[in-house]
Amino acid sequence: MAVKLRLARAGAKKRPYYHIVAADVTAPRDGRYIERVGSYNPMLPKDSEERVKLNEERCKYWISVGAKPTDRVARFLAGADLYKWEKSNNPEKAKPKKKAQERLEAEAEKAKEAEEAAKAPAEGGEEASA
Repeated sequence: MAVKLRLARAGAKKRPYYHIVAADVTAPRDGRYIERVGSYNPMLPKDSEERVKLNEERCKYWISVGAKPTDRVARFLAGADLYKWEKSNNPEKAKPKKKAQERLEAEAEKAKEAEEAAKAPAEGGEEASA
């Protein structure tokens, strides 16, 4: 059974509140979990101590038995010096997908043809007057 430390949403509509839980990877986001190890309240100011609460012992235990934290939970654990979080960077994510690239190439080709068409009559007109 693979376990993740992740966020489970609670709270009211437009008033989010999250529980930090140890859950099986196949369990639904807000569904069944093994143990609650903390909470996160994004409505509080960033400098508030109540914003992220962690049961550090239980977090250490779950990490020691192989639980992988999600990216957001890994940031919280790194803030409490419980986990080594490395900033991930995916430069491919910002690039246009295949259809968008084809569309851009087609537009560039049309612009090039229009430029050549505009250039050709201008050159022909100069020769006739000379």
